[in-house]
Amino acid sequence: VHSQVCIIFSDFGKMQNVCNLLTEKLGTSVTISPPHFYHTPEAVDTLRRQVCIAAVGNTRRKAQEVCRLFGQALGKPLLIREEETKEWGGHIDSHLPNSPDSLTLQERIQNATAYASCRVFAVFEIKGKENRRNKLL
Repeated sequence: VHSQVCIIFSDFGKMQNVCNLLTEKLGTSVTISPPHFYHTPEAVDTLRRQVCIAAVGNTRRKAQEVCRLFGQALGKPLLIREEETKEWGGHIDSHLPNSPDSLTLQERIQNATAYASCRVFAVFEIKGKENRRNKLL
């Protein structure tokens, strides 16, 4: 009697633990196929949001450093605009030129890893340090 079980994992560590446990308990009676990696639309959307938030945070920190150089204080943002978002990687196994079974696990992970970058434009209010001190008093 042969049966096939397909399991979807969202945690790579848990997948490895389950595979190791099955191999340990069932020995040669179990065959574990190489994993197929993919990204859900929700995961890609989360990646896009995280990258955009990180880009805005980086822009704010850079603006703060420039303000410090000139003895000024960074105020509130007046405009934040997402200019460009790029995504690459995250290939699905079936689109790879080599047979999925011929790739090592590390190669499969590397090919399935998704990357994104985001360029933002931001305009911040600039306050003189003297004005800021007077407002705090």
